[in-house]
Formats: sequence, C-alpha cells, structure tokens
Amino acid sequence: MKPSKALQIVLFLTLVFSAHFVFAHGMSEAEKQAIIGGGYLQYMWLGASHMLTGYDHLLFVFGFVFFLTTFKDIVKFVTAFTLGHSITLISATLLEITVNYYLIDAVIALSVCYIGYENIGGFKKFFEKPPNLLWAIFIFGFIHGLGLSTRLQQLPLGDEGIVLRILSFNLGIELGQIGALCVMLALLYKWRRTKSFLQISSASNHAIIAAGVFLFLMQMHGYEHNKNPDEFGFPEDNHFHAHEAMEATTPLAPLPGSEYFANPEELH
Repeated sequence: MKPSKALQIVLFLTLVFSAHFVFAHGMSEAEKQAIIGGGYLQYMWLGASHMLTGYDHLLFVFGFVFFLTTFKDIVKFVTAFTLGHSITLISATLLEITVNYYLIDAVIALSVCYIGYENIGGFKKFFEKPPNLLWAIFIFGFIHGLGLSTRLQQLPLGDEGIVLRILSFNLGIELGQIGALCVMLALLYKWRRTKSFLQISSASNHAIIAAGVFLFLMQMHGYEHNKNPDEFGFPEDNHFHAHEAMEATTPLAPLPGSEYFANPEELH
C-alpha cells in the first residue's frame, strides 16, 4: 500500500471517530440519576466508559506509546501521564476549580497535535535539543486531568463521601486506560512486525495531527457558538444546528464535545 493511500485511509478513519467523539458524549437525565444513586461502582463505571469513549485521550495515549518498544519505557510514560491527570482530577474537583469546557478540550486537542508532531520528528527540525517528551507527557496530563475534573464536577457530588466518589471515578479512568492501552500495544506489537509499519507510520502520525486539528477547530467552533449563537446565521430561537439535535436527546447538554451534559455557561 502506498503511503499516500494509507494516509487517506487512516485520516478518514480518524476523522470518522473524531466526529463521533465530538457529538457522542451526552448523558440523559435518567442516566445521570442512575449514576448519582448508584454508588461508587457507578462512578467507577462512568470513569472507565469516559476514558474508553474519550477519543482525544485515546489518541494522545496512542501517540505517545506509538514508538515505545520496551516495557520499562511504556510503564514510565504511562505513569507520567497517569500521575499528571490524577493530580489535577482529584485536586481540581476537591477545590471546585473549573474552566470553560470548550477551551480545555481545545487545549487537549492541541496536545494530540503535539504528540503527533513529536512522532514525525518535527521538533528536531527547530531545536538542537528537542523538549523532553517525558516532562511534556506529565504536563499534558495536568491538562487532561482538568478536563476530566470538569466532566466529574457536572455531577452533584455533595459533601459526604465526595473523596471516595472522586477516587472511584479516577480508578475507573485508570482501568479504562489500561484496557485501551492493552489493545493499542497488542495492535502495535503485531503491526511492528509487518513491512507496512515503517511505510505508513509517518502517515499515521500525520493523521493523528490532522485529527487533533479537527478536534481543536470543532471545540473552538463550539466555544464561539456557545458565546455568540446568533452570529452563526441561525437565530437562537430557531436554531436547528447539530448542537440542538444533541439537546433533543440530552436536555442538559448543548455539546459538540467529548463528555459533558450541562450548560458550560452555567458551570463556568
């Protein structure tokens, strides 16, 4: 398969999955109440399902393990990312620190672009000593954790048992990440043994960058749309854009993004 053809295929698949990511994370009121009343296991399940359907997180993880071949390196980089997002997930939730939903997801999308650009050697072209990847993964973990915390804080956590709820959600995140990582590593292990790996690895990472750019633009569109809905050609009272279709199935969720179900203006 020619690299250019492979690039088209991989790009198409990533954009399809990205589009699903952008519109697929609403939550109905019934599901919300089930989680609230379901106890710690429900919070764990919510964390795991969020990670397994959070394509921005998955693309980022896939990107930084793409060229890792030793168990030691995999553990080191995954631990750095896990520590980073766990720190901000737990601390930001306890301190009730939130950011604009669209903007934090836009930055997360840029982290996907960063890792793809790193994988194609882009930083080596401009820096004699490229940025330390391990530290970059750790710092981006903070940003991903802030997005996860924003998601969690859209549930009424209450005061009693809040720490266990947060830890349950975080444990679910880690379990979901481990599950996804096992699949990624198995696929990469098989793929590295084929001739096509070197032929289209560059195309695959260009596709990761393209998916990151796509997600970034969609989040910025959502941010502008949420702030100034009447500037998009359809008045707010007669708005039948795709975001309104989401609201029809998830009444609390004007979402073009990954994982939330309340009005960002009310939350931030």
